[in-house]
Amino acid sequence: MSEKKVIAVIVEGPSDENAIGGILKEYFSSEEVQFAVVHGDVTSNESTTVDNVLKKIDDIIDGIKTKYGYRWEDFIKVIHVADTDGAFTKGCIMEADVEGIQYYEDHMECANVEATERRNKHKSEILFKLYSTGKVHNNIGYRLYFNSCNLEHVLYGELKDFSDDEKEEMSDEFAERYEGKVEDFISFISDETIAVPGTYKATWRFMEKDKHSLERHSNMHLIFTK
Repeated sequence: MSEKKVIAVIVEGPSDENAIGGILKEYFSSEEVQFAVVHGDVTSNESTTVDNVLKKIDDIIDGIKTKYGYRWEDFIKVIHVADTDGAFTKGCIMEADVEGIQYYEDHMECANVEATERRNKHKSEILFKLYSTGKVHNNIGYRLYFNSCNLEHVLYGELKDFSDDEKEEMSDEFAERYEGKVEDFISFISDETIAVPGTYKATWRFMEKDKHSLERHSNMHLIFTK
């Protein structure tokens, strides 16, 4: 049985793990870093509610625990990385003949404005619940880090609807660029053009204002602060 302590990392898709997995494993090399790819977005899933979301997080960690034969006490923290998807914006959804939701830094377009407003309300309430939590499964430290409007926007500086293949290709290139260069990645993600300054709670309060949840921002730099 491993004597190392475990850090669980929850991400939305395989390209997210691909892009930052090597960096986190290298940075936290004295711990075991295990990823849970949820294939989608826990925070905007219709079946997720403010009341059951913490149980969903517990279930995700339980999956890692079972898969690798850990005990609950092996986990020292949970790092959850999520997209904001413009969820905190107000009054900037436009009706358009598009599939899904198209994101821009100052508005979003979709076929059904009302449905997207509902999604935003739902998602923003769940994000609030999660970032206010601090602990999961009794006592494991939990932090929710955001990429706005999404991971591709933050890491590659482009806001468009990438295909899974494009995401995979870009995440491969990104991982390669920072392989063995954790400090370079930290200075990239801490750059003032991306990093929201202030405490963890302050970065989230910033996201809740204006159109910040569509613009290019992240608080992932806080993962690397001692």
